[in-house]
Amino acid sequence: MDWERRFDHMQQHSGQHLISAIAEQMFGFKTTSWELGRQRSVIELDTPSVTAEQVEALERSVNEKIRDRVPVTVRELAADDPEVETVRSRGLPDDHVGPVRVVDIKDIDSNLCCGTHVSNLSDLQVIKLLGVEKGKKNKTNLVFLAGNRVLKSIEQSHNTEKGTCGAVHDHVEAVKRLQSSVKLLQKNNLNLLRDIAVLIARDFKSKPAPKQLFVLHRKEGDSEFMNIIANEIGTEETLLFLTVGDEKEAGLFLLAGPVEAVENLGPRVAELLGGKGARKRGRFQGKAAKMSRRGEVQALLQEFISHQSPGA
Repeated sequence: MDWERRFDHMQQHSGQHLISAIAEQMFGFKTTSWELGRQRSVIELDTPSVTAEQVEALERSVNEKIRDRVPVTVRELAADDPEVETVRSRGLPDDHVGPVRVVDIKDIDSNLCCGTHVSNLSDLQVIKLLGVEKGKKNKTNLVFLAGNRVLKSIEQSHNTEKGTCGAVHDHVEAVKRLQSSVKLLQKNNLNLLRDIAVLIARDFKSKPAPKQLFVLHRKEGDSEFMNIIANEIGTEETLLFLTVGDEKEAGLFLLAGPVEAVENLGPRVAELLGGKGARKRGRFQGKAAKMSRRGEVQALLQEFISHQSPGA
């Protein structure tokens, strides 16, 4: 027999009886089912919602009962005993024979149950209500821990806190330092992207005979990155097709160049990329959903340029 596991089940089960009884007494919330769970337990309440104030009041009340050291007893009744009708239950199976088992929490609850329970509410130690979740069919799930599970949860949380930010009283300062570091890294990354954009443009312009079409994709870029390149290269004679983001899925694009070419090609480029964009002063930029079709866009632009070239 795994006594530690059995005691855990006793604490959760008796805890459920207590919570269900008090929830019904205080707010009229009936329990329709419950789940033990490996790490946390859940009670399904027949109500569409439970407020935070109700959860707080319920937790306070059940822990008062634990401090009152209320006894928990088990007794058997004949199936035809009239008292069975006064006991909280979901009914007996049609094929039931023999006596029925009743679990009593003195002056709080009497419930038909075949499970094992603690002998006194003090054995529960403490109950922590973790909150509520939306249940099925307009019901609410109330999540809770009882007894040793509360202690284990606190220990896990404390170890996590120590491993992430050190001592608990240092958390605020630790988070501030992390936020400051992130901002600095973001600023440095932005400056590096700007420098890279300028270098890319200068490299293109340094060629003896720059091409009429410039195509570039960079995963880490952004709209500013693309516009810096377009500004540095100039768009009077060169047609630029720039993209940033995922190579096959979503990203951003910029088509820049001679005004007439951009007006003609912009909507077609957006359509090929499965995206939307807007035209402004010789530039057409927007969001794309099908970056994998960049090759098709490049072929379209190359074809356009070849038809514009003298002698084409």
